[in-house]
Amino acid sequence: MKTPNISKEEVLNAFNYRHATKVFDTDKKLTEEDINFILKTANLSPSSFGFEPWHFVVVQDKELRELLKPVAWGAPDKLDTASHFILGLSMKAPMTKWDADYIMHMMKDIKQFPKDVIEMYSNFYKTFQESDFNLDTDKKLFDWASKQTYIALGNMMTVAALQGIDSCPIEGFHQEKAETLLKEKFNIDTDKYGLSFMVAFGYRKENPPHPKTRRVLEDIVTWK
Repeated sequence: MKTPNISKEEVLNAFNYRHATKVFDTDKKLTEEDINFILKTANLSPSSFGFEPWHFVVVQDKELRELLKPVAWGAPDKLDTASHFILGLSMKAPMTKWDADYIMHMMKDIKQFPKDVIEMYSNFYKTFQESDFNLDTDKKLFDWASKQTYIALGNMMTVAALQGIDSCPIEGFHQEKAETLLKEKFNIDTDKYGLSFMVAFGYRKENPPHPKTRRVLEDIVTWK
């Protein structure tokens, strides 16, 4: 495995280039290699305890995209024009509670921990949920899982920008109505998964009308 050697200038250029693209060029599409590369970076993203509480649905079917429009007020232009449109799902309490079958599967089958490590890890995770973070409701557990899924979102958008690929993260949707649709039309088990975000990928139709604006670094960083 090689040590990364991407210049700081290249990285900052990508961050300055990236913007929330509202309308994409329908004549330009990502290749299968491109979208799989972006998804692989989601797959390699870090998560708390390494439990990967996420799932990503790539919506390319035009009829399914049309069904999303009434429940996602922030998405219609992207649904019409984006090369690829992804739903970011996060696991709900039945999947992420410390004693859930999925958690045991991750430790035993994916991480391949020995029995004594599984017991130790389970105790750490239980304490984390019950005491350290007080994740004592289903809503809190879902919000915690969403925080992990957003790490994957950030990584996907960053690596896309590094490749000159545009993106737009979307939270403009009615969560309850959207999840009902996912259950009825997308065959998603919404007892296990909830919708955290949508994100569109493609190539901008035109450059943004205004330069990127941000607070100065000194306003957001405190050194002690």
